[in-house]
Amino acid sequence: MKTLSLLAADLQQGRTTSRALVEECLQNIAAPHGEGVRVFLKVDAERARADADRHDAERRAGRARSPYAGIPVSIKDLFDREGEVTLAGSKLLRDAAPATRDAPSVARLIAAGFVPIGRTNMTEFAFSGLGLNCHYGTPANPFDRATRRIPGGSSCGAAVSITDEMAFAALGTDTGGSCRIPAAMCGIVGFKPTARRVPLAGAFPLSPSLDSIGPLANSVECCAILDAVLAGEHIEPILPLPLRGLRFAVPQAVVLDDMDEQVAGAFSRALSSLAAQGAIIEEIPLTQLQELAELNRKGGLAPPEAYALHRDWIAEHADEYDPRVLARILRAKEQDAADYIQLLRARTSFAERLAAELMSFDAMLMPTVPMIAPPIASLDDDAAYRHTNALALRNPSIVNFIDGCAISLPCHRMGEAPVGLMLATLGGRDPQLIAIAASAERALAGLA
Repeated sequence: MKTLSLLAADLQQGRTTSRALVEECLQNIAAPHGEGVRVFLKVDAERARADADRHDAERRAGRARSPYAGIPVSIKDLFDREGEVTLAGSKLLRDAAPATRDAPSVARLIAAGFVPIGRTNMTEFAFSGLGLNCHYGTPANPFDRATRRIPGGSSCGAAVSITDEMAFAALGTDTGGSCRIPAAMCGIVGFKPTARRVPLAGAFPLSPSLDSIGPLANSVECCAILDAVLAGEHIEPILPLPLRGLRFAVPQAVVLDDMDEQVAGAFSRALSSLAAQGAIIEEIPLTQLQELAELNRKGGLAPPEAYALHRDWIAEHADEYDPRVLARILRAKEQDAADYIQLLRARTSFAERLAAELMSFDAMLMPTVPMIAPPIASLDDDAAYRHTNALALRNPSIVNFIDGCAISLPCHRMGEAPVGLMLATLGGRDPQLIAIAASAERALAGLA
């Protein structure tokens, strides 16, 4: 895997150049039988080449902006870039005015020297966990490509841009799992930080109460580097936290339901690998999780918050929406203002009670999603789509609801369908979670 550290070393030692990395990514994007046409909604080839040449010149002059200056990254299509229209995976916004400035998250990546290679495809308005896009096509999962399986969403293009080396890291968002689900289904790492770490300005909103901005990449260290940049922090080396003596909670309610055979096997082996390193794995009832279905029975927070933005557009241009996305937004009509306010209060209470249950544990462990990526064609039926989408979002969305942080690590064996192990904890514990994940990643490497 081409991690950011390895690429930085290659750049420093003169084994490669930024221009060579950009050309490699552009070649992979343009591969005639590849997924590039479905992964990217816009490729910034000439701007990327110009940026690369500038970084190469700065490095030769000893003025590299950071060790990672010149490394190509992809940008999810809901982030503003100056002079570009932010489509958010839609056709509705194709005539919108171009952005007048970069989103802060994009600006911070550029300031650190990363080279945006283009805008990646996504579920329209980020409102699904499967990654389907009826307007621009759906990029196929790297596993079993002949079957054309879903990549996971909503950051579908982000994940495949990494697996197919069209970029070496990706900027995504996560409202109910949109960094972690595609990472799990495609076999890479996806990190959802505590939401307040990264400013949401300049990112097209889905649900401001739940939205967060995070990276997808090839390793925990890559995600930690990107997270530090996005949070405006100094990049510090990860000091892995030894697993021996750490206490991990495995909830027995809800999160283990409906696991398919492949996920169940991979999850069991992952727990055994962590235990072999001295981690203490404790099964806990955590029956409080059963409350979530009732709390969100009218659709949850996302529909009313999305509808507040989309209402006028829907009134005039409903036919331009993906019908499945439109249906999810219109679930807002099942709620009134009192329902919404009560849900906000219930969220606060739920998060406080869950925090009390988890305070003594270093993290929760669960499958990121309980099934491997299904074929795209199997979701043509609306009922199958709704069931699969709800199942994909079920575990990751718990973390958004409690304003926590979480990371998905690959835990499958070489040659098997990708499966993700999610480590999750309370909000504000991001550095500790990354340190634990770095050690877990090493333990899980033996499964390959």
